[in-house]
Amino acid sequence: MQASKLSFRYWFIAMHLLTGTKKTFSALELQRQIEHKFYEPIWYMLQKLRTTMGLRDRNYPINKIVELDEGFFESVDTEKEKDDKDEIKKRGRGSQKQSTVMVMASTIHDFNTRKKYNKPTKFRYVRMLAVDDLKGETVVQRVKENISTDSVVKTDNYRSYSRIKDNVWRHIAQQVKPKEAGKVLPWVHTMISNAKRTLLGAHHMVSKKYVQNYLDEFCYKVNRRYFGEELFDRLLIACATINYKEIVKDYR
Repeated sequence: MQASKLSFRYWFIAMHLLTGTKKTFSALELQRQIEHKFYEPIWYMLQKLRTTMGLRDRNYPINKIVELDEGFFESVDTEKEKDDKDEIKKRGRGSQKQSTVMVMASTIHDFNTRKKYNKPTKFRYVRMLAVDDLKGETVVQRVKENISTDSVVKTDNYRSYSRIKDNVWRHIAQQVKPKEAGKVLPWVHTMISNAKRTLLGAHHMVSKKYVQNYLDEFCYKVNRRYFGEELFDRLLIACATINYKEIVKDYR
């Protein structure tokens, strides 16, 4: 909230609306709700709140049994679109219309005999990281930064994941057919599906530059799904304690 020309009332309303629903709010809808004249300051306020959620969410450990996989989220590179109007668009992996995201789901063994949806593990936390590529060096670096070394990591047989075995306690790579991916890595694919549905349901377009912010908001809410009414207070505390320079550096 530092250096903002918006009143605290607007900030509190925005935090209440963001934390009061499992879904999300677009900047245009929030502008309509608070009856503000301009769109840009409302958009900027929401991005700062989402960045705060991401910085605070780094406190949640990704350990125990970790499911790791990649997802591809539809996004738009507004800067390139102006210069590359005649470029042939790719489809599938590597498409210019998609952002590559590494998804990590922390789980534990579910010893309940009545397992919900027949999933062998119980979901704990999720983390989603937008990356430029899925090269071995990129994957290893993200694993070092986000997954505890005492974890068991489960992945498919994609070759870039083969090098992470030196950075975790155990790496289990399985040959996965596309139709069976949801059974081998159930929670990762559940989170990817839910995140895509959340973004499609609220936003007309997500920029590649800021896709990480929208993923941070989704993960923040999922990881605090049992907080209930305390979620607003937690976000307010995070806004008051997070380093201001860490938030604004991406918007200069």
